[in-house]
Amino acid sequence: MNIFRLAGDLSHLLAIIILLLKIWRTRSCSGISGKSQILFSITYTARYLDLVTTFVSPYNSIMKVVFLATSYGTLYLMYVKFKATNDRNHDTFRIEFLLVPVTLLALLVNHEFTPLEVLWTLSIYLEAVAILPQLFLVSKTGEAETITSHYLFCLGSYRALYLLNWVYRYYTEQFYDLIAIVAGLVQTILYCDFFYLYVTRAAPALKWFASPPSRLADGKISLQRCHPVCGLQIPPTSVHV
Repeated sequence: MNIFRLAGDLSHLLAIIILLLKIWRTRSCSGISGKSQILFSITYTARYLDLVTTFVSPYNSIMKVVFLATSYGTLYLMYVKFKATNDRNHDTFRIEFLLVPVTLLALLVNHEFTPLEVLWTLSIYLEAVAILPQLFLVSKTGEAETITSHYLFCLGSYRALYLLNWVYRYYTEQFYDLIAIVAGLVQTILYCDFFYLYVTRAAPALKWFASPPSRLADGKISLQRCHPVCGLQIPPTSVHV
């Protein structure tokens, strides 16, 4: 089996497990964007509709069922069981600004204009930007719990590993999917700033921030930083320790 795909799937699965454990153990959805979870659920539904028409392997089918079940399970926890803890005041990203463009793009740019193929393409485009409401929420609150940071890191690693999967497949099978590759690049770029923050916390000696972290009275760490690409000042972000 392609080791990069396997590692990517495991990283994706680990991200979901971390998210579900975080919600269940804390009995709270605080710091988690329900809108991102809605977009991920739409993504997996559109992508895995072929579950009833196409069989590739037991592994493939099991992973599809797991991702579908856990995505809707997450929505149940966030919007039913722990609804009162949903952070609606900060989770305000307008997801229609993502849904409409990616739907139009999927209709215009796809491999084949058939219902399943268009839906698959939609899922690829939508997954690339589905994390934006979560990143927007973190930016708006200026803080992220450590466990939420681990979740985001695993989720970003999953997509980065899938890019390596495409490189591997190109050299071993002479096969590539331009739509998936471009969307994967966009998705990985969106995580870049978070990756810098995550790694810097783990290795403080790296000087990727404009000023050193300062400890706040409530036990959080405030990080005044510059964007790693454009160098613009980014508002302080604090993480629970």
